[in-house]
Amino acid sequence: MENKYTVDIIIPTYKPDIKFNHLLRMLRVQTYQIHEIIIINTEEAYFPKEEYNKNPNMKVTHICYADFDHGKTRAMAASKSKADILIYMTQDAVPEETFLIEKLIRPFSSGKVGAAYARQLPAPESNLVEKYTRGFNYPEKSSIKSRKDIDILGIKTYFCSNVCAAYRRTFYEELGGFVMKTIFNEDMIFAGKLINAGYEVAYVADAKVIHSHNYGNIQQLKRNFDLGVSQAEYSELFNNLKSENEGMKLVKQTASHLIKIHKPWLIIDLVLKSGFKLIGFKLGKMYKSLPKSLILKLTMNKAYWNA
Repeated sequence: MENKYTVDIIIPTYKPDIKFNHLLRMLRVQTYQIHEIIIINTEEAYFPKEEYNKNPNMKVTHICYADFDHGKTRAMAASKSKADILIYMTQDAVPEETFLIEKLIRPFSSGKVGAAYARQLPAPESNLVEKYTRGFNYPEKSSIKSRKDIDILGIKTYFCSNVCAAYRRTFYEELGGFVMKTIFNEDMIFAGKLINAGYEVAYVADAKVIHSHNYGNIQQLKRNFDLGVSQAEYSELFNNLKSENEGMKLVKQTASHLIKIHKPWLIIDLVLKSGFKLIGFKLGKMYKSLPKSLILKLTMNKAYWNA
């Protein structure tokens, strides 16, 4: 594919492990030329220094734990790039093949697309429910979302994931980039701004990364608490869009799938985990009414509340 755009990869890291090494290895063999790999690493002591020599186009900036923010840190990385397309990834997202970048940026041939995000495939060790959830959130068919889809898709119109997502620099700068302070959800907040400005968000099903988590009940509660907080903080974007409907749809479809594959006993764990998710989300939405001592027990991001 002709290198029509310059592309930088941006990866925030914290205690990166073997998956990060696999990610960098796969980036080195992509069919589309990458200009720079910009790493914003939290706590220098945890960064694998041997990666410097393997990736000559990698630039690393170290920050301390207290300075990390989901929005501000990614915005800082964007300020270090001059590329046409900014591709954000997480340290545990591994490209499935060498065509990831080439496929992910293809939708930008349309002048209205401001962001494009990849399909996330479950890792082999994922449990059955996690595997089905990945398929629900990241289906096999690509799509382009715009403002006209809000009445049908609701909050899914804004769905975008910085696990692996590309942004057109001109639109990114026009709309002010990522918010400078958010506990979570910086990708959907910006995607919402794109949609409401009349631009489009592309889901690219054939651009694939391997990424999944086997979260326990308490981890799910904490993650969804932070999700609820982010939606409450940016209520002007999310207030009129129901989130619970999508969650209920996922539970029903997953339960049907478990019955179909003759594992109905897993429905008990599904319902329990879904309950923890819902409780966490509801508590997050009402965080302003909660004492800080309780918030610190419910959040995944304690540093956010001490900033």
